[in-house]
Amino acid sequence: MTKKYGILTSGGDCQGLNTAIRGVAKALYEECDDIKIYGFLDGYRGLIQNDYKEMKPQDFSGILTLGGTILGTSRQPFKEIDNPVDPDDPKSPTRLDAMVKTYEKLKLDGLIILGGNGTHKSAYSLHKRGLKVITLPKTIDNDLWGTEMTFGFQSAVNIATQVIDSIHTTATSHGRVFIIELMGHKAGWLTLHAGIAGGADIILIPEIPYSIDALIEGLKKRQSQKKKFSIIAIAEGALSTDEAAMSKKEFKKFRSDSTAPSVGYQLAQELEKKTGQEIRVTVPGHFQRGGQPSPYDRVLATSLGTAAAKQITLGNFGVMMGLQNHQIVPIPLEEVAGKIKQVPLDSLLIDSARAIGTVFGDE
Repeated sequence: MTKKYGILTSGGDCQGLNTAIRGVAKALYEECDDIKIYGFLDGYRGLIQNDYKEMKPQDFSGILTLGGTILGTSRQPFKEIDNPVDPDDPKSPTRLDAMVKTYEKLKLDGLIILGGNGTHKSAYSLHKRGLKVITLPKTIDNDLWGTEMTFGFQSAVNIATQVIDSIHTTATSHGRVFIIELMGHKAGWLTLHAGIAGGADIILIPEIPYSIDALIEGLKKRQSQKKKFSIIAIAEGALSTDEAAMSKKEFKKFRSDSTAPSVGYQLAQELEKKTGQEIRVTVPGHFQRGGQPSPYDRVLATSLGTAAAKQITLGNFGVMMGLQNHQIVPIPLEEVAGKIKQVPLDSLLIDSARAIGTVFGDE
């Protein structure tokens, strides 16, 4: 009897999505004699709108090193999962109901979902509705609970580090302070890793609110040591101590009133005003999650994908495949959904960075 499986990629793209898709599909073809794989286009949108294509084995060839996702992706916020598909139609099903309907119409035997935090919350909702769901952890932020590493992260670290490395030469030549704003709304893993690897003098992450005065002291210390330049790596979700003390409403208004386009430029304005120093800002943006996956991510994504295929053949659903203690293991979705893995304040990486004089702006 033919087994039917669906697969989709949801949320922001990153390196390694195609690698993981390939790993799942090729392993399933090896394990199963008679299967069909349906690729849903543009993430949950495809599942909602019954927009898919039947994949062939050749579709999964030649994509090991290909960036992006061959299936396309889109953001379908979890908070809107119970909204009607057509808000103007009083009889319109909710987005969740529409996804369940598509799954049941195709008589799928399982659904493989690749995504980050929001994606996993929606996947858990589908699981609770009785769908056979298995997920893979992708995000350059590395902030998914239950796995030590997400694919896409190391590739982004490599790119962010290259940016810092390149800024070093121009910073040295001109003797300026450079701010490099990296991705990471709620977790600082990317900025911390790239900051240490690239030799940033100041690293600012969401987990550690910073004081402008502490940053100025750090810059003055470098000047007293006859160091002509300084490099600040800041995560896009970093907060000052004043901002961290604000209510959500106050913070939203403060940021909306700011004339700076992002936190990096906001910090530059404040430092220039208080120090008189010339500050330059670099924002690599989506460059960090584009291009080919690194060799590490190719191996990790392949391992996660083949492990997912194994769990599918065993009939074990409702889990995310994660890396724990150097092993790929299934983690129940209820333990993953809605949880953020932030950098712990007692992290060895933070201790190591402090030991070599890196400033985090909190002391």
